[in-house]
Amino acid sequence: MSTSVFLTTFGVIFLAELGDKTQLTAMALAARYPWKKIFLGIALAFALLNFGAVLVGKALFVLFPIFWTKLASAGLFLYFGVTTLIHSNVDEESHKITAAGAIRTAFLMILLAELGDKTQLVTLSLAAQYDQPFIVFCASTLALWLVSLLGIFLGKQLVRYFPLRYIHRAAGILFLLFGLALLYQTLM
Repeated sequence: MSTSVFLTTFGVIFLAELGDKTQLTAMALAARYPWKKIFLGIALAFALLNFGAVLVGKALFVLFPIFWTKLASAGLFLYFGVTTLIHSNVDEESHKITAAGAIRTAFLMILLAELGDKTQLVTLSLAAQYDQPFIVFCASTLALWLVSLLGIFLGKQLVRYFPLRYIHRAAGILFLLFGLALLYQTLM
């Protein structure tokens, strides 16, 4: 294993995702759902995305044109923004979500939001540049998982200081803003 390829890939991907929409989405989801379920959904989405970036490469964009991917992602963010705002006044005990629902929510949001994103393109580029796809896959995936975990735990800490209904409202607004920004970016 080439340590320099691993560290380069990990560092570039980690820094590129810090403070990005993925980390903010993880924070928002963690305030609403159990962190282990959210992380599982996010981890599966990133593993699939990086697998595609490393092994399938440009063929991925032929199968899923970026326009439709961004449009679907915008729709998903808008949907979750509206539903989060609608349920922001519901107390925690009366609004339980199934484990599968939390995992599916996190998986779909990350999968659609990150398909064709800068870190996926960087992963593709690094895999081609270094001709060590397994190392690039592992380093990129671990970096994305770590950034997501940081976001999840930050989101969980917010619950200690702010009422859950305010966090749900902020998350709903955040999802709506992401959805509108993606919609604008896609249509303009």
